[in-house]
Amino acid sequence: MAEKIVTLEELRANKSKDSMYLLISGKVYDVTKFLDEHPGGDEVVLAEGGQDATEAFEDVGHSDEARALLPGLLVGDFESPSGTKLKSGAAAAQEARVSNVVEQGSNLMYFVPLGLLVAYFAYRMVL
Repeated sequence: MAEKIVTLEELRANKSKDSMYLLISGKVYDVTKFLDEHPGGDEVVLAEGGQDATEAFEDVGHSDEARALLPGLLVGDFESPSGTKLKSGAAAAQEARVSNVVEQGSNLMYFVPLGLLVAYFAYRMVL
């Protein structure tokens, strides 16, 4: 029997507690029934839902037992549209954190010199 080919639209459509697909190393897995049993809690799986979870899966260092469960959850191979690069949930969260840090740094770089300038003129007016 040939494996099913899962499209990007189908992968992204299955990212809720009722239907959860994960892309791991080019294969799509239906982890819906496993959500309640996941040792790290369902939140960590839900954060990766409907996207490439390869990096998150490998970074955690899943056991051989966890990897042995994957074949039973397999939906099929992922059909990657040419030129499309999926971001993992971890990568998206990292980008958001970097963006916040840059924004905070930018605000700080604006207000500190302005505050120093105001303090200087206030000092000059007192003398």
